[in-house]
Amino acid sequence: MKKAKEILLDVLFFTVGATLYSLGIYSFAVAGDFAPGGIAGVAIIINHFFDFIPIGLCTLIINIPVIAFTFRILGKKFFFKSLISMVIVALVMDCLFPNLPTYSGSPLLAALFAGAFSGIGLSLIYMRNSSTGGTDFLILALKRKYPHMSIGTITILIDGSVIILNGFVFGNIDAVLFGATLTYISTVFIDKIMYAKESRKKISIITSKGCEVGKAISEKMGRGATILDAQGAFRREDSQLVIYICSGRQVSRVKEIVFAADENALVFVSTSDEVAGRAFS
Repeated sequence: MKKAKEILLDVLFFTVGATLYSLGIYSFAVAGDFAPGGIAGVAIIINHFFDFIPIGLCTLIINIPVIAFTFRILGKKFFFKSLISMVIVALVMDCLFPNLPTYSGSPLLAALFAGAFSGIGLSLIYMRNSSTGGTDFLILALKRKYPHMSIGTITILIDGSVIILNGFVFGNIDAVLFGATLTYISTVFIDKIMYAKESRKKISIITSKGCEVGKAISEKMGRGATILDAQGAFRREDSQLVIYICSGRQVSRVKEIVFAADENALVFVSTSDEVAGRAFS
């Protein structure tokens, strides 16, 4: 039952993600005569010269050597899930969107919306531990090897060369700028959506009643806090620093608990992009 549910979720996320991604690429970027970075950009450039080769099919063909290069790094499960995603994207891109209207207005708006739709679509696919192939394989392989680098940063580094080709292929510098805008907006959406799933609020509390505050938080929130010894730099008074990680919607409740335990406490809240381990993912 659980496996069937996971398969259904995969198919749902892949289908919705592929539709949004294809909407951004085909209906906005291709229609605006510019291309994003990566394999999709290469496929659009090839289609520009040989319009009888569908973009989705071209992407699948170009993916073959990339898949062979990264197969061992990313593993069999990721490969097969990505293969499903790639086929769905190719079918949607080549069979659905050529029969639908495309955007013919401002190229800048086309770049913005192409980036937004493609970024959201890719994020949905990434969430299910899959990809659309191409440079996604290279990006996620590098992410595994260099986990401190964000997916967005790696994407910009890899896709830059393809974006520059826009100027030569489409014959104007605007195509480069619009391609860069598309890719940047897409990576912003990817980072925000991917990290939003893992991001948490870090609450730091300076108090003279560290044990009471920590105990109150643990009992009422159901998750422990960390207490560190601290000392004020001006008066040299001993105090404690209580650190607690929670979701954004729990912040106000934690503050209530803290001030109920120590009305003189100092509370400051910051955002942690990703939290992993113990009770977290």
